[in-house]
Amino acid sequence: MKTLEIFSGAGGLAKGLELSGFKHAAFVEFNKHACESLSENFDPDRVFFGDIKDFDLDSVGTCDMVAGGPPCQPFSLGGKHKADQDSRDMFPYAIRAIERLAPKAFVFENVKGLLRQTFSDYFEYIILRLSYPDFASKKDSSWEDHLDELRSIGKFGYTGKKYDVKFKLINAADYGVPQTRERVVIVGIRSDLCLPWSFPLETHSEDRLLWDMYITEEYWDRHKIPKSLRPVLNAPLKEKIARLYNKYGMFEPESLPWQTIRDALFDTPDPKSNHGIIDHIFRDGARTYPGHTGSDFDWPSKTIKAGGHGVPGGENMIRFNDGSVRYFTTFEAKRIQTFPDDFIIKGAWGEAMRQIGNAVPVLLAEKIGCALAKEIKRIAVRSNGSVQKIAQPF
Repeated sequence: MKTLEIFSGAGGLAKGLELSGFKHAAFVEFNKHACESLSENFDPDRVFFGDIKDFDLDSVGTCDMVAGGPPCQPFSLGGKHKADQDSRDMFPYAIRAIERLAPKAFVFENVKGLLRQTFSDYFEYIILRLSYPDFASKKDSSWEDHLDELRSIGKFGYTGKKYDVKFKLINAADYGVPQTRERVVIVGIRSDLCLPWSFPLETHSEDRLLWDMYITEEYWDRHKIPKSLRPVLNAPLKEKIARLYNKYGMFEPESLPWQTIRDALFDTPDPKSNHGIIDHIFRDGARTYPGHTGSDFDWPSKTIKAGGHGVPGGENMIRFNDGSVRYFTTFEAKRIQTFPDDFIIKGAWGEAMRQIGNAVPVLLAEKIGCALAKEIKRIAVRSNGSVQKIAQPF
């Protein structure tokens, strides 16, 4: 199964898809440091450093999947909110890749802000363009005019490629990532393949973490934390625990517990110690202030962020139970994003954190990739190893 990675970043999505069985035909990335990271961890001959506008899609050949994270700044809650008016909006080029390559499937990831009400028409436009990639707009027409036509596509006798497109707002913590990271994932499967795909079910929950912490206390026992060093329960948390009793009674939640920073870093040495891990270097200067309190050690991390003007302090700090804080090291941030320990991120700390903050958590990408790979493999079985591309009509 072959995939083209566009807007690859450091390769979080690519690594997860690789672990789920996909082979990468090419990586397209504009950032120099991210390309250096890709070249360290994947075949450097397949890394295209440059603008996607200049990448030859025909060089890829046949392709099972197109995947990537079109730049999210136009939709970010912390950005300028220009959407389609932002020159960094790369969704049109993602759509062009689908139109040209006709992959069996695609998967794109973007920020939660994409679902904001003010962007609703443009988001609908993105979904419809992905659904009907061959339905081009008329010359000099606006995207709003094209949207109106797409909404009435039945009148045009469309016979081009069609994709069954689904999207979901996903919290990575619900899939075992030690981070509360909400992102929109868009998946499309070519309609002629008739594959009944749906997003994988959530496997982890906040309820189970609280249950293990404050009802069975298994969490603290597992980490050998005495009661004197455990966080003090505040009123809102006491109320939440009381609701757990009412909700589940004597039966524990069936899901696995959310993973915490402590879970992720349980075997990680103190960054100030002589540990020999090249990207686990202590960085001084962390401090708290309103809105920047850090990520509690015994809770999933806040969303690791790239930051438009450098790395924001609050989200990328650990806050320990004694109130002290320090910055995540690059090694620790990789763990939070579920990269393998030996995955190399090039660049100084700020640049490395930018790449890590922009990445799709590897574990989440792997779970989505496994669900897609399972369906794509069914095609091969059904067709004795080959699938004929159907061009007319779906």
